[in-house]
Amino acid sequence: MDFVVGNPQEMPLAGYVGALRAQIEPRSNDWFAYQMSDPAACVVVADSLRARLGAAFEADDVLMTTGAFAGLGVALKTLIDPGDEVIFVSPPWFFYEALIAAEGGVPVRVRTRPPDFRLDIEALGEAITPRTRAVIVNSPNNPTGRIYSAAELTALAELLERASSESGRRVYVLSDEAYSRIVFDQRQFLSPTSFYAWSVLIYTYGKTLLTPGQRIGYLALSPTLPLAEREALRGALTLAQVVSGYAYPNALLQHALPELEQLSIDVAAIERRRDRLVQALRAMGYTVGLPDGTFYLLPRAPLADDLAFVERLAAHDVFVLPGSAVDLPGYFRISLTATDAMVERALPVFAEAAR
Repeated sequence: MDFVVGNPQEMPLAGYVGALRAQIEPRSNDWFAYQMSDPAACVVVADSLRARLGAAFEADDVLMTTGAFAGLGVALKTLIDPGDEVIFVSPPWFFYEALIAAEGGVPVRVRTRPPDFRLDIEALGEAITPRTRAVIVNSPNNPTGRIYSAAELTALAELLERASSESGRRVYVLSDEAYSRIVFDQRQFLSPTSFYAWSVLIYTYGKTLLTPGQRIGYLALSPTLPLAEREALRGALTLAQVVSGYAYPNALLQHALPELEQLSIDVAAIERRRDRLVQALRAMGYTVGLPDGTFYLLPRAPLADDLAFVERLAAHDVFVLPGSAVDLPGYFRISLTATDAMVERALPVFAEAAR
């Protein structure tokens, strides 16, 4: 019963397989040639962003990447110099710190607090120095499931405007929106790009399609970023993609994007699985919040030593991620990409472990 990471536990979407099949036959001799950002794929992305976020994104400001992982690396390589500080919100996705350090940056951790894990604007302000170059924001947040509100994003934008003005050097937002289409309870997802012009949107299709091994995503520059800065960033990001190891998606995935863009896993089914687990775990005595989005739950472990508790579950073939892996000792993370049958088989194990 594997609840560790967001891996598929059922067969892929039939439409996904069909989309790849439809593009495998080459239309020209350069069908599988070196591929940068396919203009047709960039148009698909820009149209999708306009429809979903209500902002005038342009295809020229979209760069296709090998998922959000590469997108974050490319953005950091472009924006920071050695010794620059990059703030990230904790509990975090566990690769932020490593990605920052890999580009010679200094990772700066700012914690949010349970049970609501709201952005701590005061703590963010205290963490900013003249060397701060970027803030990574992940909403909906992995692992907390928190969607940041308009009030939080407005306050963040105001803080970064002041900080940029005082230091004379622009502080950017790197907006990790990997889970922006996995939202529950009819909530509205809000992108930082709608609140702060100096934002770089980073997205992967691996979550929405539950195909993390097929790497395709994109970077998109905020349409409110001044044109001269957008044009300069386009070139700098393109160069960073090339020297990062040609961080462009495979040609086949880019050709298939018009069809892939229309597909999604069954978010309603994920939401029902969330509700089933939250209700059952609370009845067993676990403390667990109700996430706004993503496909994770974050219960508090009945033992202070979350690693020991995870080992106890593993002895009964229930595998979860210890909270210590995401800077939240005393908790554990459950991936809702497990099947309903796995959930039902695991519930007695969770109950016995709690006792």
